[in-house]
Amino acid sequence: MKTSPKRATIYFDPDLHRALRLKAAETDQSVSDLVNNAVKLSLAEDVEDLAAFAARAHEPNLPFEEVLKDLRQRGKI
Repeated sequence: MKTSPKRATIYFDPDLHRALRLKAAETDQSVSDLVNNAVKLSLAEDVEDLAAFAARAHEPNLPFEEVLKDLRQRGKI
C-alpha cells in the first residue's frame, strides 16, 4: 500500500536554496526529490553505522596506550 506524500515547511539558507534549484534544473528533478533523496541517504548511513556498532559490540575494548604501542611497533606511526 503506497501512502501519499506529506507536506512540510523547510527553511533553507538562500545560497543553499539557490544551489538546490540549480541542481534540480540541471538534473530534471524537483527540489522535493533532491531533498527526499538526500534525507534517505543520510538515514541509510545512520542505519549502516548502527549495524556496524551492533556487530562490534562484543569486541574487547583496548586501552588507547596499547593501540598506540601496537601502531608504533608496526611502524604505522
